Amino acid sequence: MAEKTLEQMREAVEEIRAKMAAAAREAGRDPAAVQLCAACKTRTAETVAASAALPIDVFGENHVQELCANYDAGAYCGKPSHFIGHLQTNKIKKVLGRASLIQSVDSEHLLAAIEKEAAKAGIVQNVLLEVNIGGEESKTGVAPEALWPLLDAAAAQEHIRVKGLMAIPPVNDDNTQNRRYLAQVYKLFVQAGERGYQNVKMETLSMGMSGDFENAIREGATLVRIGTAIYGERDYSKKSTPLPSPSLLRNATSPKGRGLKLTGRWKGSPFGRAGREAA
Repeated sequence: MAEKTLEQMREAVEEIRAKMAAAAREAGRDPAAVQLCAACKTRTAETVAASAALPIDVFGENHVQELCANYDAGAYCGKPSHFIGHLQTNKIKKVLGRASLIQSVDSEHLLAAIEKEAAKAGIVQNVLLEVNIGGEESKTGVAPEALWPLLDAAAAQEHIRVKGLMAIPPVNDDNTQNRRYLAQVYKLFVQAGERGYQNVKMETLSMGMSGDFENAIREGATLVRIGTAIYGERDYSKKSTPLPSPSLLRNATSPKGRGLKLTGRWKGSPFGRAGREAA
């Protein structure tokens, strides 16, 4: 399945929203309490800007380079952006100020580095602590039993506020086992909130992706991260198309840019059309 058109994305988001609402009601929850995060890894600025017109609450980026490019180009069109991938300490400066929430904090080393850079910048950075609920070597995150010392360390930081937990349960075709993992994360979420730290407020439980977001909502997720179900399959074989300048993107996606003519390598590209539809 190739990357979707804007109309296909619109239909996909409508269907996802309907499933989200149904799962929330099934669990006796308010559908408005669950946010949709569009995981836009590898997507072009034009695609992200076009999708911003849809009922998506927040955008999630896995790579710092793509977060910087899309944020600086105005591709999120005023909607919040989160960082949801593995974060290297040498790239923290680039994330601060661009990501309203870092969802993937999984070590005291990373916590200390974020605290140091946030203090320099004079800001307080919101984060989620990532739990490796399945104990998978291929995934980042702390083991459930290691969450508590990490939470203790996070609560002691002056320029960090813990807003919740993030987890990626093992891929599992067994519906019962999938829900068991998700329920375990929710239990940790509740227990963390009961500890009463001043700098910790368990508001966001980020779990559930394209294959299991309905189960995640049934088990208490407040934010689901969905990529392929919105945008279509990713094509990793293609090189990223160079982004237009930030001013060009802002102009093309603004009301005043509806008549903008793109020239050079952007002439005839879907960027102008998609950007204007997003505006």
